[in-house]
Amino acid sequence: MKGVDLKKIKAVTDNFNDKRVLVLGDLMLDKYLWGHVARISPEAPVPVVEVKKDTYCLGGAGNVSCNLESLGALSILVGVVGKDQDGEWVRNATSNNHGIFTDSTRPTTVKTRIIAHQQQVVRVDQEKKNPISSQIEKQIYNFIQQEKYDGILISDYNKGILSKSLMDEILPYARKNEIPVFVDPKVENFFSFSPVTLINPNHIEAEKIVYHPCITDTQVEKAGQKILSQIEAKYLILKRGELGLSVFERGKMPFHIPTIARQVYDVTGAGDTVIASACLALLSGASILEAAVIANAAAGIAVGKIGTATVTTGELIEALSPQK
Repeated sequence: MKGVDLKKIKAVTDNFNDKRVLVLGDLMLDKYLWGHVARISPEAPVPVVEVKKDTYCLGGAGNVSCNLESLGALSILVGVVGKDQDGEWVRNATSNNHGIFTDSTRPTTVKTRIIAHQQQVVRVDQEKKNPISSQIEKQIYNFIQQEKYDGILISDYNKGILSKSLMDEILPYARKNEIPVFVDPKVENFFSFSPVTLINPNHIEAEKIVYHPCITDTQVEKAGQKILSQIEAKYLILKRGELGLSVFERGKMPFHIPTIARQVYDVTGAGDTVIASACLALLSGASILEAAVIANAAAGIAVGKIGTATVTTGELIEALSPQK
């Protein structure tokens, strides 16, 4: 991309290994049932999927953590699971699980996807979205105060972890201690995320926040400026699906980055990849333009993979290198 120095991008990604990021958010388990469709059910007009294998991986904030670690950083994962077998799986799958707290009143959030012929047929969700207790909030806040890290990444899936009361404690603490905060928000909690360094909604979420379409560049620019007038954020990256990213820096003109996805197989977790890579880039000395270019390349790689996917720095550099 014009104005972006590949040598600088390489230097930035080389710095990923030095970074420690605390990931706070909604933890979940992603289950995949893989098979093929051979017939239609005689009971109802639905396909019968003959399952050949199943796979499990961390989802939600857990996928953000996996993306950070795939890029070379150290992730400190903070969240809540139920007192159940799925919660134990999440704990065991996490390299550093002392920030994972158990709530016996709710199940672990589980998303089960059935995949046939490389396409998702249906998804089944197991969850309870009520807010966590004040006792667990206190445990989380105390943990965050005790840990050492370069930045906080907040991954919101609106499952009850990121309450306004918890944000009212964590965000002032981060500001006081000059800790950058990066947020992948949901609409329901959007205005609780202020002040932050970067906020990263998608265009559908932005439409619900500003009450007008966010399709054309002009509409998106209007939305971005309105959002920055409503919350305190240094940067805004607005995800636009196949149209790429639009990037806003307070006091400067916005710019748009077209997608580099060559073929889209599955958008599952692509937003996690964007926020993880943008967060690491900014912590590693990138400008917001360079961070957005890195995040856009990472998203293009992720959607070319089936299932909840991660990206490596090697894949990033290859994607950003001039094509022969």
